[in-house]
Parts: sequence; structure tokens; C-alpha cells
Amino acid sequence: MLFKSRTKSDELKILSYLNTRMNLPENDKKYFLILKKGFEGEVMFDLLSEKLQYDCLILNDLLLKVNNTTFQIDTLIIKDSLHVFEVKNYKGNYYYEADNFYPKSGTEILNPLDQLKRCESLLHQLLQKNGFNFPTETRVVFINPEFTLYQAPKNKPIIYPTQLNSFMKNFDSTPSKLNSKHKKLAELLVSLHINKSSFTQVN
Repeated sequence: MLFKSRTKSDELKILSYLNTRMNLPENDKKYFLILKKGFEGEVMFDLLSEKLQYDCLILNDLLLKVNNTTFQIDTLIIKDSLHVFEVKNYKGNYYYEADNFYPKSGTEILNPLDQLKRCESLLHQLLQKNGFNFPTETRVVFINPEFTLYQAPKNKPIIYPTQLNSFMKNFDSTPSKLNSKHKKLAELLVSLHINKSSFTQVN
């Protein structure tokens, strides 16, 4: 069940509007395309998660804060345990080396596995602070069908485009039974959601 839907950020809305009416400066244009591509990838994952049949609560696009640190969760699915998904819409050929991701041509990108670890740690702090204790599983989802990772690491929580449909099928085949505690957690997280990021570049 969809518990919190995804909406375009104010930043993306403003830049989309400006992009249709003017030539954005190069840096703003680049930033707009990154935001647009990221949002499109997240929506692609939403279309898959909304088809889940077993009892679950889906919370999209959470921006949370704990101990003065802000963090974002692309998708959180509450079943018997918590499932955090970091969705990446990278396109093209990349390779993995020395715990980093590199495009075949270009510069190093932020390691999504590091982002995932940070998110998991902060989420656990937030749960503990509010008296919740749920097991958590985290995964990076590469959603774009034109993404390829060479020298892909083994035993990392990564779902590749060719694995996505079978993963979602298996994920949905695992029965779950929610109770009032799961619902209370979902309500808490929605109530703690920050509508505007302090990191916004558009005022």
C-alpha cells in the first residue's frame, strides 16, 4: 500500500519552469538535468513497487533529520522488516575499482554504497531515538536498462537492471503481516518528513 507518494521537489519545479523560459546558466542547467534524471529514475522504481501485492507500506522520498544531520531515503518499504532502496538512474558504462565507481569516460562519481551506509546508520539512530527496533535491509537499485557495471563487486547489496524484475517478484512472494507498530512507524516518519531541504540551491 502506498503510504507516502513522491512529488517533484520545489527545486526541480522551479528549474523546470525556468528551463522552458530561458537559457539556464551552464551550472544550473547541469544541476537541473541531474535532478530531472534522478526523479525520473525514482518514478520508474515507484511503478514497480506500487504493484506489490503482499501487505506492506511504501514511503517514497523521505527527507529526515537526526542529531542535526539530514538524510534522504528514496524508497522505504515496511514489511516485517524495513527495506531501504537507494535508486540510481545512471546510464552508460561504468567500472568498479578500489571501492569506487567510475564512468568509462569521465570523472569518479559518489559511491552509492557509501550513501546507503550513511542512510542506514542515520535511520537506525532515528528509530532508536523514537523507541523502534526493526531489522533493516538496504539496497542500491540501478534502474536504467542502459547501465552496465564492469568488474561488478560480489556480495554487495546491489540490484542491477537485468535483475530488477525477478527481484521484485521474489520480494513480493515473501509473505508479511503488518501490525499497529508498523503503522505507527510509518506515521512517525511521515510526520518527521522535512518538506524543504536545507541544501537547496534554488531560493
